[in-house]
Amino acid sequence: MPITLNHTIVPAVDNERDARFFADVMGLECLPPAGARGHFVPVRVNATLTLDYMTVDDPEGHHLAFDVDPATFDRILARLQELGVPYGNHPADPGNGRVDHPLCARGLFFVDEARNLYEVMSPE
Repeated sequence: MPITLNHTIVPAVDNERDARFFADVMGLECLPPAGARGHFVPVRVNATLTLDYMTVDDPEGHHLAFDVDPATFDRILARLQELGVPYGNHPADPGNGRVDHPLCARGLFFVDEARNLYEVMSPE
């Protein structure tokens, strides 16, 4: 069996709100709260991976990068624009409104309130 990532904990200011923000932008599904006290709000990324959002006192943002096909990239970009979420082509300037990524044909970064930096890359 190959090694696969099952889940990772994503620090959040408010686990429900931050999970919903990510799910809405990416077009993904939030699952019911999980954990012994329901302190995780999982977002289903694909068949084998969830991001489990957990409220913490002083969240230290993580960097999470995703490869997507061109049609999915277009939908994510449209949702960011519709929601008024700043995005950009560089992690140091995630609000410059550009998608000309240095490592792929199109890519962007956006940030949530816990300072998690999301990267979305498309080969075309």
